[in-house]
Amino acid sequence: MVVTAGMLWVQLIIEVFRRIFSLEFLTYFLFAVALVAVMYGRMNRAKKQLYGSDGGSGEAIWGDVIKATALGFFGGIIGSILMVLAGVTLNNIGINYLWMTAILLFLFNPRYLCFSYAGGLLSISYLLTGFPRVEVPQLMGLVAILHFVESILILFSGHLGALPVYAGQKHGRVVGGFNLQRFWPIPLVVMWIVPSPYFAELARDLIAMPGWWPLISSPLADNPHVVYTMIPVVAALGYGDLAVTDTPVGKSRWSAERLAVYSLVLLVLAIVASHWGWAAWLAALFGPLGHEFLILKGQQKELGGTPLYCKPERGVMILDVHPGSTAAKMGLASGDIIFYLDGEPVNSKEELARQLAFRSLYVTIDYLRGGQLRRTQGKMPLGTSLGIIPVPEPGDASQVQFNVKGPLARLWSRLKNRRKSGNR
Repeated sequence: MVVTAGMLWVQLIIEVFRRIFSLEFLTYFLFAVALVAVMYGRMNRAKKQLYGSDGGSGEAIWGDVIKATALGFFGGIIGSILMVLAGVTLNNIGINYLWMTAILLFLFNPRYLCFSYAGGLLSISYLLTGFPRVEVPQLMGLVAILHFVESILILFSGHLGALPVYAGQKHGRVVGGFNLQRFWPIPLVVMWIVPSPYFAELARDLIAMPGWWPLISSPLADNPHVVYTMIPVVAALGYGDLAVTDTPVGKSRWSAERLAVYSLVLLVLAIVASHWGWAAWLAALFGPLGHEFLILKGQQKELGGTPLYCKPERGVMILDVHPGSTAAKMGLASGDIIFYLDGEPVNSKEELARQLAFRSLYVTIDYLRGGQLRRTQGKMPLGTSLGIIPVPEPGDASQVQFNVKGPLARLWSRLKNRRKSGNR
């Protein structure tokens, strides 16, 4: 099927949808959805352990799964069009080596389970030794587009389901924050270069591409007896972060913007590398080093910056409010500072709990929001709680930590400790 250049976008979108919505592919996609459901189930159990039977959330995990799946489809369509326009192919990117390297890195540190690190290591290995045989521009182009899709998903939903936690900053200070974790199943359409014997079968699906295509060229395409075809694949993206110096919405936006810039720079380097071989080193090095810079910059911001949720000089600051609780119905929100309960001042969690124990059926709360003192009233039946999570106070322990070690790193640490103990 040959079309004019003016119909390129329409034809690409139609073909992407046709591949993604095939019955066989949707069956595989359901496995990715099930995996994402398992991850959200684990998150929900963690909430229950920390904050009671409702887990701090009135929503079932299937609400999160449905949202993640819908957004994953949206991101997958964008990513598929970018993959096709860039001409990213799976022929010589060493997909098996990529997964094995990513899993091995995960065993040292969970945050290294990312194609930016695995792809960079494989590319550098190939440039130094010739093994494994990969096309660096294609591999790093894949990494760039996946991260660009991730940046879009983080921007729209990275803040959803944020888990309130107590986090340790520098010098042992414990402050309030939010653990951000999201997962998305992604349907993707990528290119595959097929030898000429299969040309007849694929001829009916041909789309006339413009002269500048593909942006990322492949040596395989130099053979005139090959043709590009589209194949659907299933992927899953994950996002984990900690918001201490900003709100969950603000931190998600901060991360998404910088990740998008990183992705576009890496994509440009991959395109350049496909035309000038020396630039492959730039793409191979920038992939993991640029990503690591973003991670360390974010950690520096949260560990050394001014915390947003810490104990005020007066009153009790709210870290989070349980949906559907008395506090939520009264209009209280994260960041509000409770000064008075039924006219009595409260300056600690203990004072607030004591005042609530002797409350009447109705409670009156005076609180500070945006520099203005406000008042709210609400009904609080006996046997119910106010439904807030206060910020930590002196003596409270941290619930999260940066740079969690992987299984191999923990095993190595235990072996070193045993060796030190045996030498004493």
